[in-house]
Amino acid sequence: MAKGSSPHRRMANPRRRGDRRPTFAAAVAAGVLGLVLVLGSAAVGLVGSGPAGKAPGSTDPRPAGALSSPALSSATPLGSASIAPSPKPAASIAPTPTTQPAQVLADIPVVPVTHFRSTVDSVTLAETKAILAGTSKRFAMLELVESEADAILGRLGLERPPEASAHLRLAKDASELAVDLANHRDRLAFIRADAVGPSVRALAWGTDTLFGVGAVERLADWPLAARLPSAGPGAAFDPAAGWTLVAGGDILLDRGVHVATRVEKRGVDFPFAGGYADITSRYCCSSFGWKLPKAKRAGGAGTVSELLQGADLAIANFENPAPDKWKFHQHGTVFSAEPAKIEGLADAGLDWVSLANNHIRDAGGNGIIQTRKNLAKWGIEFGGAGKDLAEARKPSLLEVGDVTVAILAYDTIAKYYAAAADRAGSAQMSAKAVRDDVKAARAAGADVVVVFPHWGVEYRASATKTQRSLGQAAIDAGADLVIGNHPHWVGAMEVYKGRPIWYALGNFVFDQTWSEPTMEGMTLELTFQGSGLVQARMRPHLILDRAQPNLLDPAADGKVVMDQVYKASKGLLPW
Repeated sequence: MAKGSSPHRRMANPRRRGDRRPTFAAAVAAGVLGLVLVLGSAAVGLVGSGPAGKAPGSTDPRPAGALSSPALSSATPLGSASIAPSPKPAASIAPTPTTQPAQVLADIPVVPVTHFRSTVDSVTLAETKAILAGTSKRFAMLELVESEADAILGRLGLERPPEASAHLRLAKDASELAVDLANHRDRLAFIRADAVGPSVRALAWGTDTLFGVGAVERLADWPLAARLPSAGPGAAFDPAAGWTLVAGGDILLDRGVHVATRVEKRGVDFPFAGGYADITSRYCCSSFGWKLPKAKRAGGAGTVSELLQGADLAIANFENPAPDKWKFHQHGTVFSAEPAKIEGLADAGLDWVSLANNHIRDAGGNGIIQTRKNLAKWGIEFGGAGKDLAEARKPSLLEVGDVTVAILAYDTIAKYYAAAADRAGSAQMSAKAVRDDVKAARAAGADVVVVFPHWGVEYRASATKTQRSLGQAAIDAGADLVIGNHPHWVGAMEVYKGRPIWYALGNFVFDQTWSEPTMEGMTLELTFQGSGLVQARMRPHLILDRAQPNLLDPAADGKVVMDQVYKASKGLLPW
């Protein structure tokens, strides 16, 4: 397939970087996993998890999470070609003395990082001083790479304590530092920005952050830089090369969401107008015997849409057709959505939705074709279902600056809705299909490939053997990450061969108010540098009024969601 041949190719949304700076408060989230450190030298190479900026005056900690991808090297890249030795000189000729080239120093941006599951969002100079003094309530020790310690401490205006200090540890290299952070959740470290990756959590410095939605766009705006060895041509950290992807779970516009938006006249923008929520108590019980949360809004109205709008690419699963002749369903599991409600998705900033799910043909084959047309009317891209198998499997190609992102969507649940050569339906996932489709996406020019499957068992957080096999097959095929949905619960996460697999994000906009797990979901905020994933945050939320996600503090009420992820991920994560 020639580059640009896909009908789903688009330029970065003009709302994005450089055009509209979102007010998105560094909010919520909590760690999540990470992995893989690819280290090029003793002075560099650690991975980290992502932060997001905190709005001035905010007192609400809204943390983040982590995963894995190769760290960038500030010295000789790992795996660089070796140089063959010169022929030995003749015995009568004395060898010419050789000297090592002088190290080139530069002002290198430095980032505070900590354990990837930490719920800390930002740190300050005052707290860094408190760590060294032994009075910090959040951190017991400061850790630095020994060769970088004096330069970083000097930049912070701090003196290097005696070697015997109980509150400062010097690692011999970044690899050792990474291991120490993974094993000690009460340590803070400072590393080079070009060494940050998703297996540790990068923090904001005060209200400024280098990663995530709302990050600074120029190095001149980042307040921390130390005189350190240069990363070399092409390896230096550049905020302009950074971009963000925000991913949500299942979206329903029928049933209770229709009641909230139309019957109660809250409008099509209501589902994404949420801010923060606090759970005040729990009570018994729903008709299914579940305890349910009582909650109140905690301010920040519009934060969810600001997160989506501020991302360079925002994606989710569209769990219903939107045919021209739609029908409201008050009950049951056959869905169709009023096409006019798609305006709310466009207003919120969604760029792409998956049609590969077990409800997309609820309005028949023509319903799929009309859904594609109605989404296109509002400027939203889509993939995973079409008029025939070829259209259903065609990669969606989206441009984010100089990076081409391909998204491949599949269903594994409703084989009776499968597309065929002469039948409208969804793309079905198999190891062979994903292998062929990733290859086609790369041939079409994709720099990053995201696989977006609909799979698993409803109301179950752990991944099945089939899911794990298919997810790993996608990574083996060359996908950069996998983001799944369908169970209506937030599910496990795995890091396989250094690449993340989220098995389920749970409900995003849905009306399943009969249990706490179906009312709570997860939104991903991922940061890339070029084609490499460098930060990941998981942002828990609670759905209010049957339709509206509101962010939860991952250190408090959102801990239920985070614990659900970690419990389901036992044995699948490196830390």
